[in-house]
Formats: sequence, structure tokens, C-alpha cells
Amino acid sequence: MSQPGVTAGRLAKAPENFLAPADIARVFAEGRGGRRDFIRRAFAVATAAGAPAALAATGDPVILQLPVHSKGLGLPVVTDGYGRPSKHEANVQRRLSPGLTQTTQASVSFAPLQSLFGIVTPSGLHFERHHQGWWDVEPSAHRLMINGSDDRIVRRPLVFTMDELMRLPPVSRFHFIECGANSGMEWGNVAVPTVQYTHGMLSCSEFTGVPLNLLLDMAGVDAKRGRFILAEGADGSSMTRTVPMALVDSGEVLVAYGQNGEMLRPENGYPLRLVVPGVQGVSWVKYLRRIEVGDQPYGTKDETLHYVDLMPDGLHRQYTSTQECKSVVTTPSGGQVLLEHGFHNISGLAWSGRGKVKRVDVSVDGGRHWRMARLESPVLSKCLTRFNIDWTWDGKPALVMSRATDETGHVQPSIRQLRAVRGTRSIYHNNAVQTWLVQENGEVSNVQLA
Repeated sequence: MSQPGVTAGRLAKAPENFLAPADIARVFAEGRGGRRDFIRRAFAVATAAGAPAALAATGDPVILQLPVHSKGLGLPVVTDGYGRPSKHEANVQRRLSPGLTQTTQASVSFAPLQSLFGIVTPSGLHFERHHQGWWDVEPSAHRLMINGSDDRIVRRPLVFTMDELMRLPPVSRFHFIECGANSGMEWGNVAVPTVQYTHGMLSCSEFTGVPLNLLLDMAGVDAKRGRFILAEGADGSSMTRTVPMALVDSGEVLVAYGQNGEMLRPENGYPLRLVVPGVQGVSWVKYLRRIEVGDQPYGTKDETLHYVDLMPDGLHRQYTSTQECKSVVTTPSGGQVLLEHGFHNISGLAWSGRGKVKRVDVSVDGGRHWRMARLESPVLSKCLTRFNIDWTWDGKPALVMSRATDETGHVQPSIRQLRAVRGTRSIYHNNAVQTWLVQENGEVSNVQLA
């Protein structure tokens, strides 16, 4: 598939999904027409005001007026508090969706995916979902109990303090966490304008803690009888979720106290939360206070009435916890504006609750043609993966979308394919391809292809 401004010979030698460095530089420069005229006008204004200037080797003027920060003494080293972002980045923040819930204690804050780089979400921008508000729990008073539904399943019930848990051998792993309702407002129609609201109930962090199977071994769990665990939180909603023991036996499930190199934030479950990689976020129980081991699913309210899929025949599909293969372009995305024609980098995120992302394909013409994007390292299991691909925008309308495939062979479906199976009345587990319309004026908006 040829690209404007690139010779066929170059493309024949280079992989299809990126431009050679020389081509990037040339296409980028061509897209900035009038740059020298702008410099000359600036030079004229500067010399009229008496500013010092000199001529570069090309003959173009170069203004030598230094900015204030290059001439004076800067601010002192910060020693009296927690480091903060630049004031110029004040707009990069989590946001509520007005009217989404009746109270802010049982609501969501969406992560600004469009403003993030790489795969790690800063702790202060991590999305939040609360069912009855958050608490800053006193860690010295917090306890974690391990017990069984009967004495035969757990032979030695235990109660751990935070100090005892943090003295056990820790592990650290990078994983994504996604709310089961992420992209839920897209089921029926296009309802929200930006990627922050379509996909912002998603974050990725390095979590540190103790593997749950180690704690269960210490408690003497009967491996034959103990087939499920019930995780219980200490907040007012007493969130309880069933997790199959098969996930715990894999060693992936953590009882975590650390996030991104520091203790969990209070809104993310401080001082203790469950980490269940690949499973919807409601199972990552916060303020974790109890693990009960049983021989069957517990059928709690948040897995039988909520977080279920309403199928076209009216039945509810339950225990669909795995977050399926999914991706989204974050740049360009809804609410953004392309200011110039020419070279642009299309970037986004891909993830799968079944393992590693294997490939991501990108289309700029509504799915008629696809090109394979670059997967930026690291590519980890049940973790966000950053993808990039080069694009030369000619100023015409474009329909930008991405489609992920994971290592198990699952391919991200179109919204049409998903609705054919699931209908339009669902809320949860929407992993459909997202489409962004780039208009001739550069404005980007959310659309759905019929």
C-alpha cells in the first residue's frame, strides 16, 4: 500500500508499516509549509524592537533572545512534599461523567488515555470505580483473614497483619485493569466524544505483593475440595466476588500492597487489594479483608445481578469475567485536532485478558485496507501494549481504527459482529473495534460504522 511522498522503490525495501527515517524527515518538513516565511516575519518584528539576531549558514535569521528560564536562578529543590506535574499539564486529569451515577461515592473517574505515553498509568491518573466511596484505612489496624466454608477445606485459618504480609517474599508484575463496563456506553449508539470516556475505565500499573497461592498454602487449603475463593472488601459495600481456584493456582493472583513503586493509593484500595490479571476490575477487590475458600461459586449480588450480559433472548450470561482482546487508537482520537497535513504517528493501546497481544492492525479508510502496526516493547501477558504506525494525512476525511489479535488467536470484533451475537442491550464486556473520523478541518470525532 503506497503512501504519498514515498517512492515505490523505498517501500519495496522497507517494511510496509513504517517510513524510513529520511522519508519521515522529508514528509514532516513538507507538511510545515511556510516555516521559513514565519521565521523571516519573526525576525523583522524582533529587529524592529531592537532584539539581537544573527544569520544562520542558510541565510535565514536566527533570533538570539533567550527566555527567562535560561537567564536566571531557578526554583529550589522540592523537599517539603510529594512531587507534582508541571502547571502546564494541569488539564491532564481524571474526569467524571456527569449524570453517570446518582452519587459521586458510587461513581467512576476516567483515565486520560489520550495524554499518556507508554503503558504505565501514573497512580494519580489511574481510573477509579467505587460502590460506596473510598477510605484511607489505618494500615496497622487492617487485617486479612484466610478461612474456609468448612473445616475440611482450610485446615489452619489464619489472620495476617500488614506487617506480616509485607515480610513475606514479594513479587512485582505489570498488568492492566479494566472495568467490565468500559466502552459500555457504545453498545447502543455513539454516546461519548473522547477516548477518555469511551475507554478510560482502563489503567496499567506495576503491582507488588504476595502471591495468593502462597497464603493459601500456609493456611493448609485442601486442593481437591477448594475450587473457588470468595474475596471480600472492607468498604461499606462489602464487595464480594468469586474467583476460580484455577486462576489462583497459576500464581498470577496477588494480594497487593504496592503500585508503581509506592504503596497503593487510598482510592485504589490502600492498604491491600486483590490483583486478578485478565479479569474485570470488580474482581480486584479493594480494601481486602477476607479470603474464603469453598467448593462452588458463591453467587454474590455483583456476579448474579450486576456485571452480567443481557443477551438478545432476554437471558443473563453470568461469570463472564475475562476481558477479551481489545485495542483503541488514542492519537488521533475524539476531541483532538490535526493541525497540519503530512506525517503523523498513529498511536494506541492493545490488551487481552487471555495473554499477550500478538499483533495490531490499523486502518485509515474504515476497514477496507489494514496495515500491521509496530508493537513497542515490552509486550507482556495481560498487560497494556503500546502500538504505533506511520501515517501521511493528505487532508481528506479518514476513518481511523485498530484491530488486535492475541496469542490465543482471538481477534477483536467489529461492533456489527459483536451486536449480531450480543444484541444492543448490554452494558458490560464491549471489546468492539473503535472508529474515529478525521474530518477535512482536522477535527476528530467518535463514529460507528453501520
